Amino acid sequence: MKVILLKEVKGRGGEGDVIDVKDGFANNFLFRNGSAVKATKGNLRQLEQRKANIAKREEVRIAEANELKEKIDGLKFKVDVQIGEEGQLFGAVTTQMIADGIKREADVEVDKRRIDLRKAIKTVGVHDAEVVIYRDIKAGLKIIVGSEDPEKFLEELKNKKDNRKK
Repeated sequence: MKVILLKEVKGRGGEGDVIDVKDGFANNFLFRNGSAVKATKGNLRQLEQRKANIAKREEVRIAEANELKEKIDGLKFKVDVQIGEEGQLFGAVTTQMIADGIKREADVEVDKRRIDLRKAIKTVGVHDAEVVIYRDIKAGLKIIVGSEDPEKFLEELKNKKDNRKK
């Protein structure tokens, strides 16, 4: 079924795009959420008339996304978590912790669902993360867990443990 997207749908397209989807996806998800309408002749004519407005909104979104990227790209901050003696964390660093760190460091609200960790952060050191701001606009982050120098940090942990035993 051909549909016209009324707003961005992750992995499918953006506002004004005409895409082909399965009937079930269109009926059960896109139409119910108000994300799309059927691509009828009348709706396609309306789309042609709205193309200029859609292009203007897209320009604004891209400009805002680039502005946000400038604020948070390359940001480096520390996340406080409990760390065991071997450098393993009790749990893992969550995307919510990273979103809170971005808010604290850059005073920018980021939805935790837009943060991509690639793999779970469960060890001491510096880890990479990525924030998908808008479509192909992404910002890279460095997350410091414990310390930037894991060996030195683990040595300090070991020394503290030895001092407690004495």
